[in-house]
Amino acid sequence: MHIISIADLSVDDINGILDLAEDLKKKRKDGVVTDYLKNKSLVMIFEKSSTRTRVSFEVGMTDLGGHALYLDPGTTQIGRGETIADTAKILSRYAHCIMIRAKSHYMITEMAKNATIPVINGLDDHEHPCQVLADLMTIRERKGPLKGLKLAWIGDGNNVCNSLILASAMTGMKMVAACPKGYEPDKGVIEKARSMGGDIKVLRNPKEAAKDADVLYTDVWVSMGDESEMERRYKDLRDYQINIGLVKLASKGCIVLHCLPAHRGQEITDEVINSENSAVFDEAENRLHAQKALLIKLIGNNARA
Repeated sequence: MHIISIADLSVDDINGILDLAEDLKKKRKDGVVTDYLKNKSLVMIFEKSSTRTRVSFEVGMTDLGGHALYLDPGTTQIGRGETIADTAKILSRYAHCIMIRAKSHYMITEMAKNATIPVINGLDDHEHPCQVLADLMTIRERKGPLKGLKLAWIGDGNNVCNSLILASAMTGMKMVAACPKGYEPDKGVIEKARSMGGDIKVLRNPKEAAKDADVLYTDVWVSMGDESEMERRYKDLRDYQINIGLVKLASKGCIVLHCLPAHRGQEITDEVINSENSAVFDEAENRLHAQKALLIKLIGNNARA
């Protein structure tokens, strides 16, 4: 089983992963040994820089009694022209799972097509399913059952937004994305979510999107790979900031999420990210617990890869 999209999981899969993640979080706090992946190895391939993804997967494998190996494509044979297909076949004979943080969706799909072990999308230009598992865990911790909650995305309809749209449709959340023209989420993703019965809307006005929202979510205006468009993006997205005025339009007790790193004073203000509404640091921590649960599902002794 590969996790290229959040939609590769069923609703039952997601609920099971979140339940297990909550249990693992408690056990870690209580100092309970959870060596469920003893003698298992995870290969981590990073084409893009990382803090949370690398640390959470590496620490997660250690917590579970396994081992994680960091690979920089530039210092491996991939960087010297070895095909993705050949790399996938070889890594499948060494390790039990591959996680890739890639520049392109093709890199991950090609690896999955040729690997005989699970491949996890640690981020690509189309989706970020691991981030969204942590988001769902955080929302459930703070707000209870997901069904019926309203999530408002403010800003660039990027890879995280795409995964959230699918996850919202699967879990019964209502999602509104406020994006300037040219920054909308992927049309195919929206259509797929609506075909699942998802209540998905795309608006221009961030105030309209934020009204009565249970969750406000944003991300950086300039993602990795978009640096050449920095000046234009700052201009186009300057009115799409989560600030205290937007929080006041949301429901009482709303939570604010950001997948980090945050550019404070741009897409989100210091006042909001440091406020009682902010759950961004719980969200970041939950990357660890949610990914541990995902790894157990994929390569635990009772898992079917």
